[in-house]
Amino acid sequence: MDSREYEFEGATPDIHGYAHVSREATVVGDVTVGPNANVWPGCVLRGDVAPVEVGRESAIGDGAILHASTVGEKVMVGHGAVLNDAEVRDGALVGFNSTVSDAVIGKRSIVAMGTVVPPGYEVPAESFVRGSPAQVTPLSETTIDPDEVFEAFSSGDYANLAARHEDLFE
Repeated sequence: MDSREYEFEGATPDIHGYAHVSREATVVGDVTVGPNANVWPGCVLRGDVAPVEVGRESAIGDGAILHASTVGEKVMVGHGAVLNDAEVRDGALVGFNSTVSDAVIGKRSIVAMGTVVPPGYEVPAESFVRGSPAQVTPLSETTIDPDEVFEAFSSGDYANLAARHEDLFE
């Protein structure tokens, strides 16, 4: 275990050998980071009261905080986002500085920058979520091209970028 990973009450982080976790991230307790996922500087993944899971090919942006939360596969969590007791399902995007607390973000949904998703929300799949408090609109009723958005913020590109940072990631 290196200096950025901490045991808590017998639980130690499980970081896949192909994951990229910044030396500047803090990972505590019952945390799992899947293959080709990347966790950027300043992130805190704290699995003390419940597990934190980051799925395959997901990207956790600089300064994001995940506590007792599950992030599916190919999810993009933007810089400064806070997930507390949250579930973000496969292919979703949570924008910069958003807060999701005790809520579920559906598959391939987009949470706009600065959105506050309060406790009890269950955002349906393929929705656009914005505002404080959050307002939900089906993506099909917007002018947003979800494929274009997901391509622009593809976590695969972030994995490639992480691999190019020789000193920032181990």
